[in-house]
Amino acid sequence: MDTGTDGRRTAADDPADQGTGADHGAAGPRLGRRLTLLLALTCAVAVGNLYFPQAVVPLVAAGLHISPDTASLAVTGTQVGYTAGMFLLVPLGDRLPARRYLVVLLTLTGLGLLVAGCAPNLPVLAAASACVGLTTVAAQIVGPLAAGLVPDDRRGAVIGTLLSGSIGGMLLARTFGGALGEGSGWRAPYLAAAPLVLLLAVVLARALPATTPPSRQPYRALLAAPLRLLRAEPPLRRSCFYQATVFAAFSAVWTCLALLLTGPAYGLGAQAVGLLALVGGATMVCTPLAGRLVDRHGPDRVNLVCMLVVLASAAVLAAGGGGGLPGLAALVVGTLLLDVGMQSGMVANQARVYALRPDARSRLNTAYMTCAYLGGSAGSWLGVRVWGRAGWHGVCALVALLAALALARHLLALYGRRPAATGHRPAAPR
Repeated sequence: MDTGTDGRRTAADDPADQGTGADHGAAGPRLGRRLTLLLALTCAVAVGNLYFPQAVVPLVAAGLHISPDTASLAVTGTQVGYTAGMFLLVPLGDRLPARRYLVVLLTLTGLGLLVAGCAPNLPVLAAASACVGLTTVAAQIVGPLAAGLVPDDRRGAVIGTLLSGSIGGMLLARTFGGALGEGSGWRAPYLAAAPLVLLLAVVLARALPATTPPSRQPYRALLAAPLRLLRAEPPLRRSCFYQATVFAAFSAVWTCLALLLTGPAYGLGAQAVGLLALVGGATMVCTPLAGRLVDRHGPDRVNLVCMLVVLASAAVLAAGGGGGLPGLAALVVGTLLLDVGMQSGMVANQARVYALRPDARSRLNTAYMTCAYLGGSAGSWLGVRVWGRAGWHGVCALVALLAALALARHLLALYGRRPAATGHRPAAPR
């Protein structure tokens, strides 16, 4: 693939993208406050579908008469499906009109939730969960769309606002899943989420403006583009590595947290997982702040602080393995640190990625988020197996190891001898 002196291609380098415009919003609608809030709500609902199953794993195990380790396949299936959706569906955001595409995805997600809620056994539940994960990628279509409707100096703040919506959906989903599942059974959260998603599809069909897709490339070329971009863009590769490792740590903790709280150390119900998740509400305030700091100082400094916060969270979480009020306090503080570090780092990484190629933001996002959720899926899988062999302290050691790997890579990028390793490019904002 031919590149310029800074390693980036422009729309003019790709005949299939000529004449489409580098930005969605170059001569079209701009992103106002109401539309920003609606898109943030869309992110909340879409992301919530990934996380409410985490709070009902013990209930699924009891309801289907299987072990908790086996029941966790429903969570893993959703995340694997989501990763597949990143690769197969998100690139189409550069090719299809955003409004129609979002409505179709949300409709399919709602139908998948209905099937999951009626599943008679684990294989059907896991398959339906994978289908829900595959189609609930609306948040990853929204991000590139919004990035093209705002000027460069506001992009970090808007990304932070959308991520704040995603965080709200994640937190409320865990609380919603735990509370509703405890009172009405594990099927209830799935059956309640389905009409909510379908209603949002109707609202978006009426409220979203028409936008012009930036690419006319065929589907096969769109699928191949993320791999080409990974080869061509060092800042994209390191952003992917940062988020994959940190998100793996995050997923390991939250997948095993339900097992810890409902186990002998605490003896609590599934609702406790949802209540504990509420402490992460502080991240809804932190991510817009992180976005403004990225706009002011660039993503590298924000990434560094976030990795140190995640590393510190591992030590605090380890103190929560003993049970009792001191242990519960440690879990509260530790999960808060982990959530803030992971989500604020996401803002920095996405700001870096979206600045690389305005004409290919969905494809860049595909590469980035596919790597991130491969890390998350691996983290859930590793976390359950480490839990089975070394308990909660083993899970915390896994978190520390993953955070240390991300930090080491970042320090090499900042202080390595080769200037290209830092990803600084005069022609593109950081």
